[in-house]
Parts: sequence; C-alpha cells; structure tokens
Amino acid sequence: MRRKPTGVVVLTDRRVARGALVDVVAAAVGGGVRWVVLREKDLPRAERLALAADLRAVLAEAGGTLVVAGPDPLDGDAVHLSAAGPYPPPAVGLVGRSCHDTAELARLTTEHYVTLSPVHETRTKPGYGPALRAAGLAALVDASPVPVLALGGIETPDQVTACVEAGATGVAVLGAIMRAPDPTETATTLGRAFEEAATRVARTHPARSDEGPHEKGCGRP
Repeated sequence: MRRKPTGVVVLTDRRVARGALVDVVAAAVGGGVRWVVLREKDLPRAERLALAADLRAVLAEAGGTLVVAGPDPLDGDAVHLSAAGPYPPPAVGLVGRSCHDTAELARLTTEHYVTLSPVHETRTKPGYGPALRAAGLAALVDASPVPVLALGGIETPDQVTACVEAGATGVAVLGAIMRAPDPTETATTLGRAFEEAATRVARTHPARSDEGPHEKGCGRP
C-alpha cells in the first residue's frame, strides 16, 4: 500500500524560519517529523531543486519523505497541488491537494490525500478563512474520499488532539515549527500529542484507524 502523510507534517517557509531552512527541518526531523512539504515557490527552479535535494538528504536518514508544493516534483515523486489545479494531477507516486469545502473535495480524481484548511486563524495567512474549527473539520473529513491532513493555525497539543478526534490522519504545521525556538522540542511535543490521540481514537473508533472509510472512491488501485 502506498504510504501517505501522517503524524506531524511540516510545511516550509524560509522567510519566517528562525534559522537556515535546512537546519530547522533537520531539527524537526530530530523530533520525529517524517513528512515535509517544500513550498518556497518564489525561488528560481535551480535554487528550489538544490533545496529539495538537501531536504531529501535530511529526510532520507530518518526514512522520511519530501513532498513538493506545485506540479513540478523537482526530481522526486510526490507533489502537493492547490485547489485551483492542475486537473488532472500529474502522474507521480503521491499526489496531495489543498481543499477547503465540499465542492473542492468533489473535484478530486486520483489524489491520494488532501489538506483541509484553515482549521484555525493563522499568522501565515491573516484574514484567511473562515476557520473550520473542530466541527467544520469533522464534517469535511466525513465528506472526503481520501485521508485528511488538518492545516491552519495548529500550534498546541490540544489543537492536535482535537484534529485527530475530528478524523484527521495528520496535522500540517508551518509556523509552529518554523518559528519555534527549539523545533526539535516542538516537533516532539506535537508528535506525542498526535500519537496519544491517534491511539485513543483507534481504540474507541476502530473504523477511523489506519485509513478506514477515507479510502473510498477516486479510482484508487
């Protein structure tokens, strides 16, 4: 079965990182992060390609995976696309897409997972919303044919727990790690909250464990 993002997934933003981006990601990987989404779309392709290579090297040591935001996988095999397109997705090994409502979820074709946002207000995109909160996230999780990562303003263990209880199979964070004085400690703390919540959910709602009901549809093999 194809691996899909789970746990704490880090989105990059070198402009707010409290250190060199590769160092911040390496510290987060030291705290248990195994999935990273490379953004930095404003960089020239050559610089972005070199950055992707550096991040893959960091993740490879821990058995992690780099996902590239946008349709160009930068010599990899995993991309994360915006809600706007392209449709259909490129034919790569792993495809994620940003979604925000049921209409966007209904457009999915061969994607393997989605992010749902914003769960909370976020400093990265002030004014972006309205925020889904736990109830709105849960409703969209139920409507999603693929596993869901919760995204947007998730910075505390309690927020991670609420997202898992709403049915998310992972939480995507940016500011919580990029701005952290100690990315390793923050990743460890959020990761522990995810694991504890996921264990409780698996015990009390077995159908939600693993990928359960969210593997239906979308022409999956």
